[in-house]
Amino acid sequence: MKTFYSFLLLLNLSFAANATENEQAKSWLERLSQSLRQLNFSTSFVVVKNNQAEPYHWLHGVNQDKLELEIIARLNGPRRDVLRKGDIVSYIEPEQEVYSIAAKSLTSPIPSIFSNDISGLEDNYRFISVGRSRVLGRVAQLIRIVAKDNHRFGYWLWLDQQSGLLLKTAIITRQGQLLEQIQFTHLDITDDLSENLIQLEETQLPVVIELAVDNDISTLFWQINWLPEGFSVVQSNRHRIHQNKKAVEFMLFSDGLVDISVYVNPSAEKQRPVEYASDGATLVFNQIINGLEVSVVGKIPLLTAKKIADSIAPTPPQDIGNLAPVNSPANSLGR
Repeated sequence: MKTFYSFLLLLNLSFAANATENEQAKSWLERLSQSLRQLNFSTSFVVVKNNQAEPYHWLHGVNQDKLELEIIARLNGPRRDVLRKGDIVSYIEPEQEVYSIAAKSLTSPIPSIFSNDISGLEDNYRFISVGRSRVLGRVAQLIRIVAKDNHRFGYWLWLDQQSGLLLKTAIITRQGQLLEQIQFTHLDITDDLSENLIQLEETQLPVVIELAVDNDISTLFWQINWLPEGFSVVQSNRHRIHQNKKAVEFMLFSDGLVDISVYVNPSAEKQRPVEYASDGATLVFNQIINGLEVSVVGKIPLLTAKKIADSIAPTPPQDIGNLAPVNSPANSLGR
């Protein structure tokens, strides 16, 4: 009996330690979110995947009216700058007119949830405070975001102990394989806005365009019968590819941290072997089954993408609406 009570005591102590550890990790993530919204900083980082590195420069600040200003620029290859003033995000890309959309965050390699309410991830992820190390010459706290199932990867974040900002991130499989990482190469935190952000503050951005967003999935000619727990539809649309007039339907799902894009179009072929390729953590999976060509794109394991694709089936004919072209900048955002 004494041994049994000793076991219960150890079990309770273990649960209490885990709970404390999770709360500490969540506090660090909440501090990260606050720092990303409130601090003036200039930083550069490199996205490393497939033995290649892509550099970015990132500026953020808050003016006297508490308006957030942000710039992220890709430094190699074709120019791609993304600017944000409050809830207006503008895109500068080659061979395309500058345009603005209404959005609370800009598109970048850094997941937008890191600057928002992190508690929305708690149903599907655990937060673990691991320990300290040294990154970029600074003391860093390592926080692990661990998926509660086998259908997602894990995220490791090294946070600056002094400011709470990111110093390094990594995407890791459940087996511990490194798929992709972001290494910050410099970090400057200032009291005042940088010159570039002052210029952005004074610049009139293009008028916000109206995006054609249709979340009515009942009119699609296909249905999806399985998704990992916690994913919900964010956007759906139907359009034709102008080059060959092929009808394509698209749905975007998210669990807050990970996005999954699913593209479906009718195919003259009934079956085709699975094809897939990985770009770091991002998987592109394609197959033809039951006369439907299905593509699944996202930072998810192969077996997860396969299970999603296998669950897709035609919608009953009486429920299919008429396909119509959609000529909107929404279809050029690269989702």
